[in-house]
Amino acid sequence: MSRHSTLSASGRSLSPASHRVFLVPLALTLSLAAVSVAPRVQGHATLTRSFWAAVLVLLIWQVVLFLYCRRTSARRSFQVVLRPQHYLQAMVQGAVFVYWGWYWQPVFDMAWLLVAQLMFAYAFDLLLSWTRRNSYVLGFGPFPIIFSTNLFLWFRDDWFYLQFLMVAVGFMGKEYVRWHRDGKLTHIFNPSAFSLGLFSLVLIATNTTDLTWGEAIATTLVRAPSIYLFLFLVGLVVMYFFSITLVAGSAALVLFGLSALYSAVTGVPYFIDSEIPAAVFLGLHLLVTDPSTSPRTPPGKLVFGALYGLGVFGLYSFLGAVGAPTFYDKLLCVPLLNLSVQRIDQAVGFFRAPSAVNRHQLDRASGRTNLGCMALWVLCFSVMATMGRTDGKHTGDSLPFWEQACADGRRNACERLLSIESVYCDDNSGWACNELGGHYTVGTLVTPEPELAVAYFSRACELRFQAACVNLLEPGRFAKANPKTLDLRLLLRERKRNLMEMPEHELYGRACEHDWAFACNRAPSADRP
Repeated sequence: MSRHSTLSASGRSLSPASHRVFLVPLALTLSLAAVSVAPRVQGHATLTRSFWAAVLVLLIWQVVLFLYCRRTSARRSFQVVLRPQHYLQAMVQGAVFVYWGWYWQPVFDMAWLLVAQLMFAYAFDLLLSWTRRNSYVLGFGPFPIIFSTNLFLWFRDDWFYLQFLMVAVGFMGKEYVRWHRDGKLTHIFNPSAFSLGLFSLVLIATNTTDLTWGEAIATTLVRAPSIYLFLFLVGLVVMYFFSITLVAGSAALVLFGLSALYSAVTGVPYFIDSEIPAAVFLGLHLLVTDPSTSPRTPPGKLVFGALYGLGVFGLYSFLGAVGAPTFYDKLLCVPLLNLSVQRIDQAVGFFRAPSAVNRHQLDRASGRTNLGCMALWVLCFSVMATMGRTDGKHTGDSLPFWEQACADGRRNACERLLSIESVYCDDNSGWACNELGGHYTVGTLVTPEPELAVAYFSRACELRFQAACVNLLEPGRFAKANPKTLDLRLLLRERKRNLMEMPEHELYGRACEHDWAFACNRAPSADRP
């Protein structure tokens, strides 16, 4: 059996003589209700009510559908079909959750909520299918949809009912938004990308990103050591089985190339602390590569991936310019690309092999082509890793670099310096809060705002940064000082590594590597208090 074949646990639909088939969605719904009594859910009233609302909707839907089938003598059935593109992708995505969660606890805290979404997804998809037709294909289909959605966006407990709604929208898009492709009626959009893109637009338009964990999800992937290498390795599994190497590889190469070109021209990185953000690297392996909603020809895949890279690159600047969170860049362009699939296939149609060529020969040629592309991608990634463009130290990790770039008037450097210092001030770095107070006092980078300056100085003083206390006592003046040890533990989190337990002599050595000149003068003595 080939790796692209479909595995079926039954040669015919499962259609009991009675309507006992409805026990399947009922069992899923009751399981969802059972999860609602878990401590993780019961600890938050709104979260609990979100579960109960989802259970109630599913129960009402089942009762109405059951009564309709009973009255009309209509029968509903399902067929068990296990497709490799579903369970293999789910296994790869699950591996990402485990590796990421090992270094960022909220992922593991989300486990029960992830299970609940799977139960809801199965019940919702089954009922939606039975509402429109007699049979349902039961397999691992909901797994990659739910996993993919949660790898990029989930709502906080206060708003978790929107998570159930987002899941429902994804499945409705898969069911209702369809077209004829290759002589078959199929869904247009990657289900998870459809709901992610739609909800991203709403969150941006309403300025309500804080209802989600989106920003944290996009920035905490790098807490896992060697995350680029890990994503590269698990991505090879998907590339081998589903021939999406050209999509992921071309997207990555376009992004790396454009980022390097921007840096060479402007002297500053395009993305703040990486050549390509880890969340984007994840997206080009496990979001845009859905075989069902991407081109099938090698030239089409190449164009599709390149357009994704261009889309992410452009959206990053556009979102930053309009004041929207830039992490949406990897989500917004996927639905548009899904819509362009047929046009892409038509545009590259002259590359197709003659119709006289045997289909088996085409499959073998495609397999050899994919292996060749994988070998080329391995080589390219190895070169990037050797150059320090993946998991190594990045220029943008150095805050003094941004200070100097701002002083030199390099493009967007001052805006990025302010943004970085704001992040560190929010993390309780007294040095960063004092620097922000200085900016709003001196007025070189921003318009002077004495009240805002006092607020930043006050916060820094509360964090026991002495220079800030002096600035409070002498309004209109700005006293600078070097970061304290605790500040360095926050400011030096290259790849977001936790430095709270790093020995002080190593910490100052690291600070010297990151261009903090004062740290280079401190003796690297392990017994320094």
